[in-house]
Amino acid sequence: MYLLLPLNVVVHGLETGIFGGVEVKPHSKPYMASLQSRKHHVCGGVLIREDFVLTSAHCLESAVLGAHNISRHESSQQRIGVSRYNKHPLFLHPAETQYDMMLLRLKRNASLNGKVRPLPLPKDSGKIATGQQCAMAGWGMRRPGGLAETVLMQVQVQVEDKKKCKGKWKRHFNTNQMLCSESRGGKGFCQVKSTKGDSGGPLVCHSVLRGVAAYTSPECTNSDYPQVYMDVSFFLPWIKNVMDNVNP
Repeated sequence: MYLLLPLNVVVHGLETGIFGGVEVKPHSKPYMASLQSRKHHVCGGVLIREDFVLTSAHCLESAVLGAHNISRHESSQQRIGVSRYNKHPLFLHPAETQYDMMLLRLKRNASLNGKVRPLPLPKDSGKIATGQQCAMAGWGMRRPGGLAETVLMQVQVQVEDKKKCKGKWKRHFNTNQMLCSESRGGKGFCQVKSTKGDSGGPLVCHSVLRGVAAYTSPECTNSDYPQVYMDVSFFLPWIKNVMDNVNP
């Protein structure tokens, strides 16, 4: 039997491509963050407060907010360094799929406007309904082996039953910490080995942040293997604790 391993075992070699999606209206996703190293896109993230970006636990980069085309120096862009990398305390090793979350404390508050604005967190730790229609956005390739997109792309996905995801991903899928979406019709996100990436991108349902992109099968749009996200609702107590205990 061929065992499919989550691709986030590769620490700095992930690229999240948006398959079957479309370019979004410029600056219609003002919460999106491009995490960059030496001005090169490495990870995705989401602004959840003027001083915090939520992303995956391995993304140790500065944040660019207000971007649509990351290959250009748009006047709307705000490049802000990070003063503290708050990895989840139970995230032990990049080869593990558990607790893959991090809060970036920005060196200065983002200047909020029509093109830079936080995305609301869930109000509680309630479950998201199976079949819920959501959106996944990010910068990346549109097909396997293709060139990375420089403009923000989005795809519509449908939340899958967690029991099905557990049945497919076995020990790699934690039903408390994770969400998953169907991989049908050539639509979704894909993580592949690369030198730049977008892991940490947001899953948004009814204008609320519900997930952070985690892993897919190597075939990306293989309909047998749902695409997996960290469940933001599960992490709410930790997120609120970090943000409520900010040192001046």
